[in-house]
Amino acid sequence: MSFSPLTSACSSLGVKSSSLIVQLGFHTAENNKFPGAFVSSPKRTKIKKFSIACSSTDPLLVKAARGDPVSRPPAWMMRQAGRYMAVYRKLAEKHPSFRERSETTDLIVEISLQPWEAFRPDGVIIFSDILTPLPAFGVPFDIEEVRGPVIQSPIRFEDDLKALHPIDLEKLHFVGESLKILRQEVGGHAAVLGFVGAPWTIATYIVEGGTTRTYTTIKSMCHTAPNLLRTLLSHLTKAISEYIIYQVESGAHCIQIFDSWGGQLPPDMWEQWSKPYITEIVSVVRNKCPKTPLVLYINGNGGLLERMKGTGVDVIGLDWTVDMADARKRLGSYISVQGNVDPAYLFSPLSAVTKEIQRVVKCAGPRGHILNLGHGVLVGTPEEAVAHFFDVSKSLNYDGSSQNHSMEESKLLV
Repeated sequence: MSFSPLTSACSSLGVKSSSLIVQLGFHTAENNKFPGAFVSSPKRTKIKKFSIACSSTDPLLVKAARGDPVSRPPAWMMRQAGRYMAVYRKLAEKHPSFRERSETTDLIVEISLQPWEAFRPDGVIIFSDILTPLPAFGVPFDIEEVRGPVIQSPIRFEDDLKALHPIDLEKLHFVGESLKILRQEVGGHAAVLGFVGAPWTIATYIVEGGTTRTYTTIKSMCHTAPNLLRTLLSHLTKAISEYIIYQVESGAHCIQIFDSWGGQLPPDMWEQWSKPYITEIVSVVRNKCPKTPLVLYINGNGGLLERMKGTGVDVIGLDWTVDMADARKRLGSYISVQGNVDPAYLFSPLSAVTKEIQRVVKCAGPRGHILNLGHGVLVGTPEEAVAHFFDVSKSLNYDGSSQNHSMEESKLLV
């Protein structure tokens, strides 16, 4: 299929239509028969820490995150394990508690591998939640059917800070155990992904006492109790840094930082109340795990791209409201990007999904791109569409000479 209709949208990137070879059609079933599929219930085992050095055998996703040459864009999806899958819904009937599902090693591994067994994505992300580590540093929470996460004792006054303590990673043993097993199960065929919430986003839950649509309590605290908020954010920064390192040492190839509610701040406020703490996390993790790619995703990040780049992360996750070609112009060629197909496209005819994937990949260019949605998979998404998304991604192939030419052209422009 020709890419000529897309030339005008992406021509400023120096990506020509010949830079992407698209072979339409699906991989045969034989392509999907990789060893390492999860077949039995895992048992807790003692495994030494994983090496964090990079090599030529690193998974495709890790190479793309670093900006190394790759044959095609690796693909995975945020929330790729979840309620849209019939196998997940069946498991959830037997284990109705979300916390049980996300805090029990056997269940975490089984759920994390459900999309791997079905679609063979290039990244397998651990089934967990950004709030999972809270009890490990003194913030208990519950998840209610209607209200979602609820923190009975929010932190809003100086005395409330006394409940906090250094993170106890032993209380998160199920995360480390699950990552080790996932690393063994997928072998070298995919990257194992860990993730955390950014300090600001975690603080919104701790201060507001749960989910909110207005963020008025924490936003007003920026002015009425700035020292209290800074103390909380600093504590979270240290805990999250240690949690990331723990995930890497347990087997995660790559870590995504979700500043999910950072986009609720005006850019100048994000610069003051979120960016410094993410930057500190990146610095600490870089010192301990220098070869581990870090991805930063913010929902509604169109006004924050340049500021996000300033945190020092390796990859900027783009939501679907950002034009990929525009993002490449603003960010430059020397930082990787992730995204950013609109999740709603997966409810469209498969031919439309194919065209949108091709457009996004072409605009992203032949280096430093991880194909993903611009947000998590929506409930009710047809599994057939998810399968098609990954089939199309595997049919793409960068032309090596065009890839090298594109990078040289970028250097000349710089």
